[in-house]
Amino acid sequence: MPEKMQHLVSRVRDFVSREVQPLEPRLGEPWHSLEPALREVRAKAKALDLWAPQRDLPLSEFAHVSEELGRSPLGHYAVNCQAPDVGNMELIELAGSAEQKARWLEPLLAGEIRSCFSMTEPERPGSNPTWMETRAGIEEGSWVIDGHKWFTSAADGAHFAIVMAVTDPEAPRHLRASMIIVPLETPGFVRVRNIPVMGHAGEGWPTHAEVRYQRCRVPEANLLGGRGAGFALAQARLGPGRIHHCMRWIWICERAFEMMCQRAASREVAKGVPLATKQTVQEWIAESRASIDAARFMVLHAAWKMEHEGQKAARVEISTIKFFVAGVLQEVLDRAIQVHGALGMTDDTPLAWWYRHERAARIYDGPDEVHKQVVARQVLRGYGFSEAKP
Repeated sequence: MPEKMQHLVSRVRDFVSREVQPLEPRLGEPWHSLEPALREVRAKAKALDLWAPQRDLPLSEFAHVSEELGRSPLGHYAVNCQAPDVGNMELIELAGSAEQKARWLEPLLAGEIRSCFSMTEPERPGSNPTWMETRAGIEEGSWVIDGHKWFTSAADGAHFAIVMAVTDPEAPRHLRASMIIVPLETPGFVRVRNIPVMGHAGEGWPTHAEVRYQRCRVPEANLLGGRGAGFALAQARLGPGRIHHCMRWIWICERAFEMMCQRAASREVAKGVPLATKQTVQEWIAESRASIDAARFMVLHAAWKMEHEGQKAARVEISTIKFFVAGVLQEVLDRAIQVHGALGMTDDTPLAWWYRHERAARIYDGPDEVHKQVVARQVLRGYGFSEAKP
């Protein structure tokens, strides 16, 4: 890690520890109760020159920062590089018109508004983004959108959505869909509910919404990046997004690992007999340490390759880290909860919060099974194997 990055990472670590982690006991509160305190923390991040959009770091350097921010469930939000906003910033920066950047990107970068990304549908598999039911057509100079989406993350309180809809159903399947910006106050946009995730629906940013587009009409100029460009834009968004997620997951692992070790060393199962004396616990600690270290270096390599050779060249590395790091995350969290016993099931630590919200790591942005298939097919091509596509 370059010396300048070591200094920045140290500052980020100190900021998260001093300003963000003290808010974690309030994670169970309604979002509107927590938000004023977060606004104060965000103002401090700007004053300390830690506001992520202002740093404009290369991906391989941002990976180190993202890892540190992942130490708290609120870390990325505190410096305005949280999902789904950071992906939407990248999309509008890449493909937005000057008008779209002025209206949507600038306030998003400043943290004045939030956004959501509306792609997954309950009636269609999220693993196949070329097969969607939501439709958008031109009527009298406007896009009219009809469809049913869910897991539109952070829609509660957002100002706009980027929705993926089929605009050319007869085109080749990778050219059928487009992305359209929809202000959430538009008539016909209906947020049906915040979906309960393992029993918690929540409110505000850390939520996932079911939404319907019912003849939702927006200007033709709200098309993002050209008609039929939806799939290509989604792929451009997902590559960096997967690296962002993986580095965040690694520091969740590190924090859970620290908590597991502290608990094992201090919790006695009999007088003078700490949990750390048990061989099974020692094996969990050793295996977790090795897995986290392996995951970190794999992600840094994928980020380096994507930055230097492009997303297409790093496709296998990105798929590899997506399923590998998600698996490490689930395993480390499960071990940490087990070592904490009943305490691990409560919201007195962040472990249960992470377990509820991060089990989906093996599903969103491509399920494990799809990414493993990508890796295996590429490996097998080196042995002369080819598979006919349907």
